[in-house]
Amino acid sequence: MNSYIILAIIALYFGLLLLISWITSRKSTSNEAFFLGNRKSPWYIVSIGMIGTSLSGVTFVSVPGMVRSIDMTYMQTVFGFFFGYIIIAKVLLPLYYKLQLTSIYSYLNMRLGKKSYLTGAWFFFISKIVGAAARLYLVVLILQTYVFSTWNIPFGVTVVISIFLVWLYTYRSGIKTIIWTDTLQAICLVAMLCTIIWQVKSYMDLDMGGLIQTVRSSKHFRIFVFDDWHTTQNFFKQFFSGIFITIVMTGLDQDMMQKNLSCKNLKEAQKNMYMYGFAFTPVNFLFLILGILLITLASRHHIPLPVLNDEILPMFCTSGILGNTILVFFTIGIIAAAFSSADSALTALTTSFCIDILGIEQEQAAKAKRTRLFVHLAISIAFALIILVFKAVNNRSVIDAIYIIASYTYGPLLGLFVFGLFTKKLPRDKFVPYICIASPFICFAADQLVYSYTGYKFGYEMLMVNGALTFAGLWVLSMKNQPLKEKEYGN
Repeated sequence: MNSYIILAIIALYFGLLLLISWITSRKSTSNEAFFLGNRKSPWYIVSIGMIGTSLSGVTFVSVPGMVRSIDMTYMQTVFGFFFGYIIIAKVLLPLYYKLQLTSIYSYLNMRLGKKSYLTGAWFFFISKIVGAAARLYLVVLILQTYVFSTWNIPFGVTVVISIFLVWLYTYRSGIKTIIWTDTLQAICLVAMLCTIIWQVKSYMDLDMGGLIQTVRSSKHFRIFVFDDWHTTQNFFKQFFSGIFITIVMTGLDQDMMQKNLSCKNLKEAQKNMYMYGFAFTPVNFLFLILGILLITLASRHHIPLPVLNDEILPMFCTSGILGNTILVFFTIGIIAAAFSSADSALTALTTSFCIDILGIEQEQAAKAKRTRLFVHLAISIAFALIILVFKAVNNRSVIDAIYIIASYTYGPLLGLFVFGLFTKKLPRDKFVPYICIASPFICFAADQLVYSYTGYKFGYEMLMVNGALTFAGLWVLSMKNQPLKEKEYGN
């Protein structure tokens, strides 16, 4: 496949994103448009776009590969996701809309206090910027290796261009633009996924009945694990962890909730959440089916698979095994997955930093807009610098460690919100930062000790333990005999 054709496709794709940005920002570039899309986003458009945001570039390459090591047991977690979305729609969205929040962490200020508020905002900010940069790094690395290295373009230049393009179509109207660009990217992502599955099916000379039989007869077509409590793939661990992962990484994440808050009203935001939760399940199922097909194809044709699971899909799509045109589909899919995640993260980080940390809502409109533009640019630069640091370290295990650390940081957010929503106590606000910082470290030490003495390894359920520990600390250090009075925003 001519590399210039791939370059032309990438240019056309970003041209569409820039056109959408121009159309959506013609009438309004205010902070209200940037932060909340003037609260006029159609719920069904938001729902489609959220699928693209959730399925990052890492998901695009990792989920098919994980079939080799854990079969299709990831679906147990996905089933938990669905119930988590229902809880968000019924519990968190009504609260956020009742308070008319721009940043969801403002609730912590109203309910628990200033230090609790800033602690939650900083936990989100640090976790999100590092995690989002790590995800983008892995995808940019794939694009660099399989596409841009053809023209001898340095990695640093690829990073700068990628970040610049994301900044270019988001800096004017933020979430108002993201709602529509993410929809385009989600459609491209799902379309490319289905196209790659179809290409693999055709290469294996299967009809639809043969495809279904191939998947069902595979030894990797194992979804449920009920008989082993020590494995991280146990159904109950995966299912309940999926519920809490969704509550925390969607319901308590400014990135995902900012899209919901841009809907016209609560009812439409809830419809968005139901549709999004329903659609998310079959999309992940298709990713896992693709993984089974690739492994089966490799076995039948004696194709050696790479050591790393994350490299299975890129290897098939870039080696010419499935034909040269598959590289085009893979490139579009990986770009759509990567930038639908990066652009919304950049917008959410700008929003949270401006509202929660700088408090620009107290500034005059013109000054607040200048501040927002500066913050948006500064965070874009920070993204690029973090990615370059990852490249300098050049160790995939470091990225894995970063993801683990990021998952630990959501535990304190879970504890803070649960304490605020389901108790009427007031914590001693000055101690809250120490509780939230100590909890992840205690959980990490406990994980190591339990594994050393019992062989039990915590998986996703550590999020629940972390949140419970934070909750317990807040409870113990609550002010005696000073229960929270009933307020219109809370319990």
